[in-house]
Amino acid sequence: MVTQFEGAKVTVQGTTFGIVIVKSHVLHNSQEQAGARLLGIKAFGQIPIVLMTQDSRGVPTYQGRRDIVRFLTNVFLEQIPWQRYTLSPA
Repeated sequence: MVTQFEGAKVTVQGTTFGIVIVKSHVLHNSQEQAGARLLGIKAFGQIPIVLMTQDSRGVPTYQGRRDIVRFLTNVFLEQIPWQRYTLSPA
């Protein structure tokens, strides 16, 4: 089964991390969080993965490494190089 997701691979000040966009309920379910992070690792490699969801007004919420989340709270969504990633089964 082919899996698609929206996300981004970002390098800032020497730190590379991935962002995976998820539905809001994923942030409240540790099993689904693990699955989303695994998608990110498959797409981006062994780098920190941050999960992101948006509320009905488009305001993002991030979950992941604290320093990266802190950085992202000061970044406009339009500044992030979003892409659609497609993963084929191994």
